[in-house]
Amino acid sequence: MFTNQKIVKFLIFFFCFSIFSSIAQTNEDVPLNNIAINEIPKPISSLIFEDFSGNEINLNNYHGKLVIINFWATWCAPCRREMPSLDRLYQDKNFKNLQAFAVNVEQPNKLKTKKFFTDLNIQTLEIFFDHNLNFVKEFKIRGVPTTILINKKSEEFARIIGEVNFQDKKFLKWLSKYD
Repeated sequence: MFTNQKIVKFLIFFFCFSIFSSIAQTNEDVPLNNIAINEIPKPISSLIFEDFSGNEINLNNYHGKLVIINFWATWCAPCRREMPSLDRLYQDKNFKNLQAFAVNVEQPNKLKTKKFFTDLNIQTLEIFFDHNLNFVKEFKIRGVPTTILINKKSEEFARIIGEVNFQDKKFLKWLSKYD
C-alpha cells in the first residue's frame, strides 16, 4: 500500500510537471504580452490600398515577403509613441525580406499625416491610406494601433493589439524567424 501511494504521488507530480513545463515553454515562444499568434496562419485575400500619391497598391504583389501592416491614426497617442520604433525596425538591415506598411485609417488628409510623420522624424516608412476601409473590413480591425504580421506565403500568422516597441529584443529575435 505504501508503494502505491508513492507511485500515485509520483504520477501526480509527473503530470503537474509536464503541464507546467509545457505552459512555460509556450510562454517562451510569445515575444509580447499583446500579441495573438495564429496556430494556423490565415490566408490573405487580394487587398487594394493607396500610397501617399494615390497609387493603388495590391497586397498580393508582396508574396515572398515578411509583411507588417500597422494601422494607425494621427489622433492616437499610442500610435505616436510606437511609430518611431517601427521606422527603426524597417531600417534594420538584419531583415532582408521585410516590407512595412503604415496605414492611416482616417479619411485621407495628406497635410495632417505628413505633419505626423515629420514631427516624429520618420525616415523610412511611407504613408498609406485605406480610404475604402478594405483592410479594416478584411482584418476586422477594432482599434488602433493594430499590427498585422503576414508571412512569406501571404498568410496572417500573428497580430499585435495595441502599442508595441518594435525594438524589443525578444520580439526582434522571434520575428527574424519569419524573415
